[in-house]
Amino acid sequence: MTTAGTYTPRPGASPRPRMIGAQAALETRMLLRNGEQLLLTVIIPTLLLVLFSTVDIVDTGAGEAVDFLTPGVLALAVMSTAFTGQAIATGFERRYGVLKRLAASPLPRWGLMTAKTAAVLVTEILQVILLTVIAFALGWSPHGNPLAVLLLLVLGTAAFSGLGLLMAGTLRAEATLAAANLVFLLFLVGGGVIVPMDKFPAGVQDVLGLLPISALSDGLRDVLQHGASMPWADLGILAVWAVLGLGAAGKFFRWE
Repeated sequence: MTTAGTYTPRPGASPRPRMIGAQAALETRMLLRNGEQLLLTVIIPTLLLVLFSTVDIVDTGAGEAVDFLTPGVLALAVMSTAFTGQAIATGFERRYGVLKRLAASPLPRWGLMTAKTAAVLVTEILQVILLTVIAFALGWSPHGNPLAVLLLLVLGTAAFSGLGLLMAGTLRAEATLAAANLVFLLFLVGGGVIVPMDKFPAGVQDVLGLLPISALSDGLRDVLQHGASMPWADLGILAVWAVLGLGAAGKFFRWE
C-alpha cells in the first residue's frame, strides 16, 4: 500500500557534474555526426598523412617522410577540432540563440564551456588513436618522452580553444566560418605541418615560429622524431597563447 507523498515531485536541478557530463556527451555526439566537422577533424588529416607519406611531393629532409609528417598532422588534428571546428559550431550556436537558451538553463556558463572542452578532448583522443594507427601502418617510428607529448597536446588544445571561442564569441557566424577556414588553410601551409620551416626565408621563419600551430608541430616533431626530452621553448609559446586566448575569450565572449 502506497503512502502519501510517494509520487510527490522533487523539483530542482541535477548535480552539476551530472549536467556537465550530459552536455559533454551531447556535444560529442553532435560533433561526430556533423559531416563538415568530420571532414576537418578526420578526413583531411588522414588524407594528408597518407598522401604525403606515400607520394614524394614535398622534400621533408633526411629520414622517412612519415616520421616528419605524423607530428605535424597530429598538430593539425588538434587545431581542426579545438579551433576550426569549435569556432564554427559555437559561432552558429550563438547566432541561432542556442547559447542564449543554454545560458538561461540550470547549467552554468562555465559548465557549458567545460562540457565543450570535454567534447573537444574526447574527439582529439579518437583522432590521435586513428592517426597513430595509420602512421604505424605506414612505418612510423616514434621516439621521445610521452609526458612531453601529452603536455604539448594539452597546451595546444588550450591555446586553440581560447582562440576559437574568442572568434566565435565576437564575430558574426558567417565571418567566423570564413575566418576559421582561412586560418586553417594558412596554418596548414605556413605552420610547419607539411612544409618544413627551413623552406621559408629566415625572417619569415622567426615570425612563423611564434604561431601556436608551429610551436605545437615543431614541439611534437622534436620529441617524436628527434627524441627531445622536453621542448620548453615550444611549451612556453603554447602557454602564452593559451593564457591570452582563454583570457580574451572569457572577457569578450558575447552570448547573444
